[in-house]
Order: sequence, then C-alpha cells, then structure tokens
Amino acid sequence: MKLLMSSVLVFTSLTLGSLQTAQKPVALFDGRTFTGWEGDTKSTWRIQDGAIVGGSLSTQVPRNEFLTTTRSFGDFVLRVKFKFVGTEGFINGGVQIRSQRVKEPANEMSGYQADLGDKYWGSLYDESRRNKTLVAPPPEVIKEILKPGDWNDYEIRAEGPRIRLSINGRQTIDYTEADPKIPRDGLIGLQVHGGGKVEAWYKDITIQELR
Repeated sequence: MKLLMSSVLVFTSLTLGSLQTAQKPVALFDGRTFTGWEGDTKSTWRIQDGAIVGGSLSTQVPRNEFLTTTRSFGDFVLRVKFKFVGTEGFINGGVQIRSQRVKEPANEMSGYQADLGDKYWGSLYDESRRNKTLVAPPPEVIKEILKPGDWNDYEIRAEGPRIRLSINGRQTIDYTEADPKIPRDGLIGLQVHGGGKVEAWYKDITIQELR
C-alpha cells in the first residue's frame, strides 16, 4: 500500500509539474495593428488582408529588413503561416529567433534564422554571427512538402540547445547547439531579404512558451 501511495504521489507531482509548465498558445499578431512589434512600418512593412507583408513587387527591396517583437522569448513553440511572391532577384526571407538587433548596420539582426527561399527552405541559418547555414534539409523533402506561392505552415520549436523546424507538418531539421555561449533567448523577427522584387507574407503568428 505504501508503494502504491508513493507511486500515486510521484505521478501526481509530475502531472502537476507538467501542468505548471504548460502555457497556452497566444497570438503575437492581432491581424490589424503592429502592437508588440517594431521596425520600418513606413516603407517596408504593412498590414494587408490580416497579414504582415514586407517588400514590394514593383521595386527591389534595397536591403535586409526585419520586423521584430518588442520582448524576448526563450524556450517556445512558434507557429506562423508564410507565403512568398517574387518576380525577380533574390526571393528570400525568414523568421529570426533568439536574436538581437545589431547597432551597425541598424537594420540587421544577429541570431538564428528559420530560413525561407530557394535552396534555403526549412534550413537554419546563423544571421550576422557565424554567417552560414547550420543545417539544411534534403532538397527532395522540400519538393514534397512546399506549396510555392501559397500559404505554408512553419513550426519552430526551441528547447534549451535544441531547435527543430517543420514545414506543413514535416520536420525539416533537428539541430542541437554545441556552443554553450550562444544565447538561448532573444527577439523574434520577420525578414524580407534585400536584392529582389518580393513580397514576404506572414500571418497567424502564435507562440507557446515552454517553462
């Protein structure tokens, strides 16, 4: 009986602990305003049809631009729908996580990027820090799951040193950071890359923090 009671107590404790650490997903974007976000909302970023849109199809985006959250996040599951439309040049963007604005140039960010664009879909890039793709999925996987020019689902799961990316329910990468000095919290950002006539669309952005 003592063993049974002990097992029940342990199970109850674990269950309560899990309940305490589970957070409900919350919206980071209300579909109407830039509340909770900051960036160049005069010439680069706008809100259209309930989505955040960066760039233009009529003129080339002159440089990288990021719209970022005003607060930092550590461990989380981030979900966002994305769609890219481009006519010429470098059609690329991404979702920054655990990142920071840099001072020079002020438009850039430093940190992990869940990358988006031809030859970069579903990969993890280290923006303005190590400046390289850390891990990328096989091209055949992207060919199977990506819906070009249409809405796609991105899930970004960051837990401790481990980062996992999924597109349309299919995991593309599973990366564990080996450098303990790399920060495990920071801003979330949406990127439209310079050098192309492109519109980067993002909507239905939610985050579930993991405590």
